[in-house]
Amino acid sequence: MTAAALLLTGCGGLATTHHKPGTSHQEATGSSGTLLAARDEGGHRLRELPAAEAPTVRAEARPDSEGGWNVHLTVERFRFTPESTGGAALPGRGHARLLVDGRETARLYGPWGYVPPGAHTLTVRLHADDHTVWAVAGAPVQATVRLDAASASSPTSTSAPASAPASAPASTPASAPPSPRPADPGRTVTLTVTGTTVQPPPSRIELKKGERLTLRVTSDRADTLHVHGYDRELPLSPGTPATLTLIADRTGLFEVETHESGLVLTQLVVR
Repeated sequence: MTAAALLLTGCGGLATTHHKPGTSHQEATGSSGTLLAARDEGGHRLRELPAAEAPTVRAEARPDSEGGWNVHLTVERFRFTPESTGGAALPGRGHARLLVDGRETARLYGPWGYVPPGAHTLTVRLHADDHTVWAVAGAPVQATVRLDAASASSPTSTSAPASAPASAPASTPASAPPSPRPADPGRTVTLTVTGTTVQPPPSRIELKKGERLTLRVTSDRADTLHVHGYDRELPLSPGTPATLTLIADRTGLFEVETHESGLVLTQLVVR
């Protein structure tokens, strides 16, 4: 749902994943930008940056073959830094949060996420490592997508969005939109991570170039799934199945592993 970073640190020191007792996330060691009094729906304060330095985000939602929506983020002047969450607010770093129909449902530490089935209004908002909200001209840096059959593949982008989601054009074609072609479901592989054990045991998945692959992963701990060579990541929440779908458009041998535990879950062989 990713960048560049200007390496600025607060208090003359390095960024840290901890802050002093009695100090809130919003008052952590980061000193970049201007901390505003305004807060978002979750109570997080806004951190203002000039438009030329602020990150931007675009969001695209695609129907998943097993139901729901796969959300992909394209960011500029920003990278995901799960390793320093809770530390200093440094420009170009942080995480994203998903708000479904105005309610926060998940954090993203990579460009891909998942939203359950249904017609929804999805907002993707960029946060700094100290949990403040990156903002421009007093408005959060975010993107809004309407999740329904007619607009599933229509991305939006913003660096400082308007306070309300964009409305539909005044004139709407009278004819109904064309029915989407049924997508090839491809192959689905289910993996379960318990401690340092992976079931089924790590092996190689043989794929033809252009084949669609869905990885459905359940982990007993919070982690991040990474598909090497494709630069695809997927946040894992304890006990909650997470789904990542890709098209095997690159040939070679690629490892699928977890960041925190360093486990190799499987290998993709694309010919």
